[in-house]
Amino acid sequence: HNCRYCYASLFMRRYSGHAEPWGAFVDVKVNAAEVLARQVKKARRGVVWLSSVCDAYQPLEEKYRLTRQCLEILAAADFPAQVQTKSVLALRDIDVFKQFRNIKVGFSIATGDDRMARLFEPGTSPINERIRALGALKEAGIRTFAFVGPLLPGDPESLVASLDGKADEILIDRMNYIDAVRSFYVRHALEYAMTDRFFSEQTRRLVAELRRRRMTFEVVFRT
Repeated sequence: HNCRYCYASLFMRRYSGHAEPWGAFVDVKVNAAEVLARQVKKARRGVVWLSSVCDAYQPLEEKYRLTRQCLEILAAADFPAQVQTKSVLALRDIDVFKQFRNIKVGFSIATGDDRMARLFEPGTSPINERIRALGALKEAGIRTFAFVGPLLPGDPESLVASLDGKADEILIDRMNYIDAVRSFYVRHALEYAMTDRFFSEQTRRLVAELRRRRMTFEVVFRT
């Protein structure tokens, strides 16, 4: 997983002791499942979100299977969960998702434009593969969602059409434009996509198409 616009990651690197650029290092918490197994015995039950900064299904998960182990523990303890990823590796764990009484699984899909996605999200699953994976989860009886954010340039109507029937809910959000993110936009002549006008217009088109198709949605951040 390497997301150039993940502003939270910039702060994580500051406190991790790594000098490498974000996306070029991973610290594996190999005892994560053991720690979680102890915590769920005394923790107050609530929704567990996998995950807020890093992707729970980054490539190393295929080897270490820590996300899968943690999900199995949460399911056994009857904790609700919400999984958000950019990787179709999540399909591997459909059998575990089905063990939950309450779970939602979704993909971050900030644009339907693959060229734009490759620019901002190198190393992630292609957009069309994520959309197909949403459909596979839906067919398996898993509640699904698409997180359309941080909203990037693209064709809103086409994106909504591709998600129709695959995502139970659409969440729309914008970028937090800290200095490091702004410089990336400027470098690629995308300053227009940082403006309130861009977000408002893209959101208006998304919402109009979502309403036309009677799809459930929420605008997380408004200008």
